[in-house]
Order: sequence, then C-alpha cells, then structure tokens
Amino acid sequence: MDHSGHGMTMDLPPFTLGRGLQWSADPFFLTACLLGLALYAYGVVRLRRRGDAWPVGRTISFVVGVLTIGLVMCTRLNDYGMVMFSVHMVQHMIISMLSPILILLGAPVTLALRALPAAGKGRKGPRELLLMLLHSRYMRIITHPAFTIPLFIASLYALYFTPLFDFLMGSKTGHIAMMVHFLAVGVVFFWPIIGVDPGPHRPGYLMRMLELFAGMPFHAFFGIALMMASTPMVETFKNPPASLGIDALSDQTAAGGIAWAFSEVPSVLVLLALLFQWYGSEQRQAKRKDRAADRDGDKELEAYNAYLASLNARGR
Repeated sequence: MDHSGHGMTMDLPPFTLGRGLQWSADPFFLTACLLGLALYAYGVVRLRRRGDAWPVGRTISFVVGVLTIGLVMCTRLNDYGMVMFSVHMVQHMIISMLSPILILLGAPVTLALRALPAAGKGRKGPRELLLMLLHSRYMRIITHPAFTIPLFIASLYALYFTPLFDFLMGSKTGHIAMMVHFLAVGVVFFWPIIGVDPGPHRPGYLMRMLELFAGMPFHAFFGIALMMASTPMVETFKNPPASLGIDALSDQTAAGGIAWAFSEVPSVLVLLALLFQWYGSEQRQAKRKDRAADRDGDKELEAYNAYLASLNARGR
C-alpha cells in the first residue's frame, strides 16, 4: 500500500480490530524494533555468560515495550491511522505514553553500561561515549522538567492545531518522523520520573509524582477540546475515504475520547511503578542502616571485651 500522500488508502474497508491487527510492516519501524530486541538480547546473554544476573522483569518490560511499537507501526493500524483520526490517536497514545514507560522500566542504558567492555586507559569506546552523553550538558537540558513538560504539552497543541500536522502526514518520511518524535518525547518526559537508568535529573519521589501530574491535565484538556469541537479540526482527517463509512466529526470525537481516557493509563502505571521503586529504596536504606548498626554494635562489644580484658590484666 502506497503511503506517499493523502489519497493512498482509498481501498481500505471499514475498520474492525481484526483488520487493524493484520500484518502490514513499516520497514523503518520493523528494522528498528528488531535491532532493539537483538541488541538487548545480546546484552543479557553477555551478562549471563559472565555470571552476572539481570532481572527477568526488566527483560519482559523492554520486550513488551518494543512489541507495542511494532503493534501500532507494523500492522494495518498504521494504514488506517493515515485516514482515521481515532486510529491515529491510538497509535499516538501508545507510542508516546505506553511504549516509553515499558522501555524505560527495561533499563536499556544500564544494561548497555554493564554489557559493553571498558575501552582501557585513555581510550574511548562505546561505553565511554555513552557515559559522556549521560553526563553531558545536552542531556541535563533535555531531561529537565522545565524542558520536558512544555515539550510534552506542545507536542499535542502545536502539532494538531497548526498546519504542521497536515504537512507531516503528507509524506511517508514526515509520518515516520512524527512517530519517532512522539516516542522520543515520551522517553525524555518519563525518564526523570520513572527511569531505572542513571540520568542527570533524579528528584525525590514526591517531586517525580508532581512532575507526572503537571503534564497530564493538559493532555486531558486536549482530548476534551477535540470532543467538544463542532467541526473537524485537522485537515488530513476532514474527508475520510467513502469506503470506510465513517463521519469525520464523530471520528474526531472518538479520537478526543481516546486522548482523554489514555491520560489516566500512564498515570496509574507510573504511580504504581514509583511506589514500588520508593518502597524498594526505603528497604535498601533500612538494610544499610541495619548493617551499619550491626557494625557499630560489634565495635562496642569489642571495646567492652577489651575493657574487661584490661581490668582482668590489672587484677592479676
């Protein structure tokens, strides 16, 4: 199926979930997904061969995260998403709010840092370059809440309510660039909040929750704005192919409903993950304190025994 312009999907029959989930791979995303899975598997195998453990939960989270990208970009959902606002919104919500969370919980950067060999003194290999990037000023800027929250909000309003969206949807390259942008925005937004990987910004757990809730109301409002509009707002979806048998305005209302409802999904997911991370960090801190107390107790006991021994020697 040709994706090179607006008239490319005239032959699409009415949308059903069964049709939407049929295989129809976008070569760019198929290659990226397979490469991501292969590199992750290589890292895990390398650690195992060395005798190091890697949590199974992280592997599952990463794999499912990549598969969610494949689900929206390598099936006919991608074809329908070019002409149906509601299907496009499902793609957008999954790739910007579900896939990034799952991928980040898979800790791919931590895996890379542990699996890549050190280059040796004075030399720079992939591991050293990755560490330089993590500690760079660029990374500090793009993961700072003052940058990520406005970017997250602007990605909705500035894109859908300006001619930029129609321009990007007019070509296959533009469409791919937009989807990559959605994924990247999701990653930089959720990384400081939920990421397991080391990053320049690691605020306290309460601050992370505030960051999460700072972006979500704007997201919900965007959905409500679409639902309440009395005319189709996006040129691309104004005249859906007759073969689909849909009305542009009711499809836009459905798209708004999806955007509004979806803002709750990551909030719950992230909140649960944050609470688990918080609990885990409290447990680790308690264990460290216990170990320190045990060491202090041992020292006190040794000092007391030494004192008794000196008394005993004096008595003799």
